[in-house]
Amino acid sequence: MISLPSLHQSLSKPSLFLLSSPSPLFLQSIFLLPTSTKPISIHSSKPLPIKCCYSSTTTSAEPAQDHVRPVSTFKIAIIGFGNYGQFLAKTLVSQGHKVLAYSRSDYSHVAKSLGVSFFINPHDLCEQHPQVILLCTSIISTEQVLKSLPLQRLKRSTLFVDVLSVKEFAKNLLLDFLPSDFDIICSHPMFGPQSAKQSWKDLFFVYEKVRIGNESSRVQRCEDFLGIFESEGCKMVEMSCQEHDKFAAGSQFMTHTVGRVLDMLGLESTPINTKGYEALLELVENTCRDSFDLYYGLFLYNKSALEMVERLDLAFDALRNELFGRLHHVVRKQLFENGEQGKSLEGIRYENGAALASSSNALRSQDAIVPYEFKGKISESVDDSSKLKIAIVGFGNFGQFLAKTLACQGHSVLAYSRTDYRDAAQKLGASFFSDANDLCEEHPEVILLCTSILSTEKVLKSLPLQRLKRSTLFVDVLSVKEFPRNLFLQHLPSDFDILCTHPMFGPESGKNGWNSLPFLFDKVRVGSDERRVARCNKFLDIFAREGCRMVEMSCAEHDRHAAGSQFITHTMGRVLEKLELDSTPINTKGYDTLLKLVENTAGDSFELYYGLFMYNVNAMEQLERMDFAFESLKKQLFGRLHGVLRKQLFGNSENFEVLREKSVEGNGAALSSSPESVKIS
Repeated sequence: MISLPSLHQSLSKPSLFLLSSPSPLFLQSIFLLPTSTKPISIHSSKPLPIKCCYSSTTTSAEPAQDHVRPVSTFKIAIIGFGNYGQFLAKTLVSQGHKVLAYSRSDYSHVAKSLGVSFFINPHDLCEQHPQVILLCTSIISTEQVLKSLPLQRLKRSTLFVDVLSVKEFAKNLLLDFLPSDFDIICSHPMFGPQSAKQSWKDLFFVYEKVRIGNESSRVQRCEDFLGIFESEGCKMVEMSCQEHDKFAAGSQFMTHTVGRVLDMLGLESTPINTKGYEALLELVENTCRDSFDLYYGLFLYNKSALEMVERLDLAFDALRNELFGRLHHVVRKQLFENGEQGKSLEGIRYENGAALASSSNALRSQDAIVPYEFKGKISESVDDSSKLKIAIVGFGNFGQFLAKTLACQGHSVLAYSRTDYRDAAQKLGASFFSDANDLCEEHPEVILLCTSILSTEKVLKSLPLQRLKRSTLFVDVLSVKEFPRNLFLQHLPSDFDILCTHPMFGPESGKNGWNSLPFLFDKVRVGSDERRVARCNKFLDIFAREGCRMVEMSCAEHDRHAAGSQFITHTMGRVLEKLELDSTPINTKGYDTLLKLVENTAGDSFELYYGLFMYNVNAMEQLERMDFAFESLKKQLFGRLHGVLRKQLFGNSENFEVLREKSVEGNGAALSSSPESVKIS
């Protein structure tokens, strides 16, 4: 956890400039990829236009048969018969294709159960003369596997198809190593065993016809192979490998990166999950089922991935600096605004790095309340005895959002705000007051504080509490709970009742109803008088009646869970917002989740997010854990990268002898696997 004095230190981290520069020499040797000395043949220097080959008018639950081309049957050899190869084989067999399989691991029993012929020797497989070779290898092993195939035993003009998640690497590799009379399709089914376990309908299949012979039979074979996926309802998108990798770096690689960072945090489901947090948990589950080798391959073999790592790094730093800048301002204001510049820091209690006025330890939660479901009795209708006079203090978006339901249930709603919301109140059936004295003289039974976190203390102190009836019930709806709990206990007379709540939804997530949405509450102080107990339960019944999942939980427990769910969700959303992510023609479900997260969190003000950070004692720890997780992931990636470079440089004794003759000057060692030297500082 960062101490306050460290806020004055530089928050910058070592730049990735050397790695993100246009063409650092040592990365050229890695990212241009096939390591042979043979020049790489590029089929076309012009980018391929994006061509979506699917009907947007189909609304039936089944693929529109009129638009599906008939599928010819092929003899297809799957090279790499792991999970993904088996996943594709199942559909290929069901369509009537003859499927052969080869893999270094013995999958003969699995192949037999799928109706596939398994070969343990690639020579035997190639001598079967398959029309299509379908490469389902991992990104990292593809080059080695391709070199090991006895291509001379295949028929000339065999069609090679890869399904790798990176495309420029695969395209260059196939053009480099395959004879010129072999046809090539680079494809990427944007789905897998998990996302397509029900069907492939409406899932993206991206492809580029890299090299197809002019003969009509070869052209038709290519179209018929693509028809395998189109007949299953896939959205067929023809796109250059270069375009694919540009989009994939911003969607697929970013999705996997966020998923792995969150996985390192050890996120767990809580009793108060928001929809956004549920989406993050699902993202973690989906991405972490894939091996680190797949993720590393997305990084190493996509030239745009490194830029995305750098941008994510800078975005996180910018958000952190924004938070700490605000924090520094608050501390400086407390120390110096009244001229008491000699005031000692020892008299100030810091929570989460922010200086807050100390309060009695008695105000802190002594025992955490075990969460339980609210079992309040809900009547069939709202009678006069259950109606409450509720004054909403803070009549912005959220206050109006709650007022609509309160009024619909027949409660008498009063409203007060510094901004004139008279017209909005009238439309909702609420009485608006521009003077807090007038509002309090109406003697509402409940004061419902719907202020922002940052303004709550100021608003509470400004209320003429003496004009209220004794025993008035005060309720807050802030996203942090220990802060308002302590504030109420410190500033409200002891004969006022206190209920701290957090509706875990808002105008967007609750626009279609509140059913099953969590409503958290802590009965901080409710008098033993039967009428006061009944009033508290009547208020809670407002939300229970709407179908909310009512959970009683201590404020301390709430804030601990919220720091791990709500604050993490908002932090990740705001980091991604700074990247200005755009929708692509090939969005995955995970990437759509990230875009939705950005949309939801960006709709909230920075003041709300800052309040979640400033007034939740657990937030700083979560911020530091996220920073540590991202740094750890980068070390994993760059550690692997260093291993690749080291292997290239020291792979044989000849390279080592060359290096021994190089002089070492300053902090940079001259390293070379070619006539040019590479310096890493």
